[in-house]
Amino acid sequence: MNKEEINTLIEKKHEILFNWIYNQPEEKWNEAPENKWTVGQQIAHLVESIKQVNHAMSFPPFILKYKFGTSNRDVRDYENIIKRYQEKLAKHQEKAKGFNANLRVPDLKQRKKLLSTLQIQQKKLQHKTNRWKDHNLNNLILPHPLMGKMPIREIIMWTAYHTEHHTNDLVNNY
Repeated sequence: MNKEEINTLIEKKHEILFNWIYNQPEEKWNEAPENKWTVGQQIAHLVESIKQVNHAMSFPPFILKYKFGTSNRDVRDYENIIKRYQEKLAKHQEKAKGFNANLRVPDLKQRKKLLSTLQIQQKKLQHKTNRWKDHNLNNLILPHPLMGKMPIREIIMWTAYHTEHHTNDLVNNY
């Protein structure tokens, strides 16, 4: 997937999420099915996740190369990233639940700010993706808490799917 396709995907996945959120009564922000995060926690989780990717991409490539190394394989396509994530999620349910287990519950007052932050972070990710050289996107790696080390291009594509994953959870369960 080239940079333009990735950015279009990121835009589309976030647009679907925002459309769903803005079509829900604000009171739903603090609701959740049993043993699930609230809507607000889902958004806070997405904000923290995308912020981490943006933060990592703020470093010069040579720092990331020094800290995490380079990839020893070709970049996976989007479908294979999704498949691999779903497999890892199914295999490591307890680890996945533990990740952000103590995620704070943002109150309704924080709704506007969190949604704005997510939108800004999404745009930053698109901008950073455009500015990075293809070589660095394909060869430099970052650690993912569930998937292990991944080329940055894969992490960015995963971020688009991660948004879709949480949107589907919201649409289907809330």
